[in-house]
Amino acid sequence: MARDYYDVLGVRRDADSEEIQQAFRKLARKHHPDISKDPQSEERFKELNEAYSVLSDPKTRQRYDRFGEDFRQIPEDYDERVAAGAGARGDSYGRPGGGGRVRYSTGGGQGFEGFEGSGIDFEDLFGGMFGRGGVRGGPRGPIPGADQEAEIELSVVEAYRGGHRAITLAGPDGQRTYDVNIPRGVVDGQRIRLAGEGGRGSGDGPAGDLLLRVRIKPDAQFRLDGRNIHVVVPVTPWEAALGASVPVPTPGGSAKVTVPGGSSSGRRLRLR
Repeated sequence: MARDYYDVLGVRRDADSEEIQQAFRKLARKHHPDISKDPQSEERFKELNEAYSVLSDPKTRQRYDRFGEDFRQIPEDYDERVAAGAGARGDSYGRPGGGGRVRYSTGGGQGFEGFEGSGIDFEDLFGGMFGRGGVRGGPRGPIPGADQEAEIELSVVEAYRGGHRAITLAGPDGQRTYDVNIPRGVVDGQRIRLAGEGGRGSGDGPAGDLLLRVRIKPDAQFRLDGRNIHVVVPVTPWEAALGASVPVPTPGGSAKVTVPGGSSSGRRLRLR
């Protein structure tokens, strides 16, 4: 289970936006990998970034407060779907339909997990408890499909440049290929949403979305720190002593950086 984002930033649940921002800045300076000597600083810094990205956005924070760690599994138009007859609070939220691991979430943020192809008919399994189409006595009608997650692995260059990429995922009806539009500059852990490509709905309910979590492969040349890229640039002793303009590899091609005279090994230079 992921740590509570409020605990990550060390703030109260009723903290205002200014308190959240101040807490993040203080902790980010302390745990930045370029500053901290702690070997866990990079993971801690990523955790801080994720917590701040959620709590600093009022709409995302409201969804997190309501649904807990499962908030990303609930479609943003959840209330509209329920109002349109998707089922009462506490109804099983869709059935598996796109393959892979599926999380079923209730309105209270609790849930259970299942696998498509397990041989279980979830409507039959819960039909006697809730009645067909919803909670006993609740509204009947279309039930939207559940959102599903998968991973897409990218190289540093692919993440930098973006573009289209075809990926194939296994499902209950065999393999399926998707054309994914990768935004330029995506970072590790970011999600790409494919609308309508998630679990099938029932009773003419709309399909859920497929969320692709980005995983950037380790690179022998480039080290990532959020959106910053670190690279080692070899220079000769006389270039370090006298100064020089030297080539630097980047995901977008070669660039030039000026090494000031009198530089020592390990000096950091910034190429914006």
